[in-house]
Amino acid sequence: MDMFLCGEWSGAKETIEVKNPYDGSVVDTVPKATPEDVDRALSGLVEGAKVMRRTAAYDRSQMLRRAAQLMRDRQDELARTISAEEGKILAEARVEVARAADIVDLSADEARRLTGEVVPLDASPGVSGKLGFTLRVPCGVVAAISPFNFPLHLVCHKVAPGIAGGNAVLIKPATDTPLSA
Repeated sequence: MDMFLCGEWSGAKETIEVKNPYDGSVVDTVPKATPEDVDRALSGLVEGAKVMRRTAAYDRSQMLRRAAQLMRDRQDELARTISAEEGKILAEARVEVARAADIVDLSADEARRLTGEVVPLDASPGVSGKLGFTLRVPCGVVAAISPFNFPLHLVCHKVAPGIAGGNAVLIKPATDTPLSA
């Protein structure tokens, strides 16, 4: 497996073994990022945040809907990966995938609702007839650190709202469950 950095797949000098907690067998290996890889990722995220900021809410919503559908289409494969690397029973892993897809769909809904509002300011003296307004804008780069116990579901709880809000997202998955994150 390679890392996806700045829109490209790249290998790493070192890897980390992902082991099945039940029997200790090696499920797969993942690249071990270096400090230079992290710097490169952060530089790419700053540029990516500029792109995401300009991406229309409708388009962000559609991206998220597509991701949710892909999770549903690949539910069994994703559940098997979760089960192998975390030790969760397959039935529970399938529920995790379904819940993760639901979270992504809910974020797709919210992407289209993130607006501002106009607020009358007449609750204070001297501002009668005046209006204030709020405008929701992307933060830029969002860092997401995920735990091992619900690797896909909890990543989706962080990544999907970040994308819905027009942000670029950096994921640091748990070392024990990076495949399903």
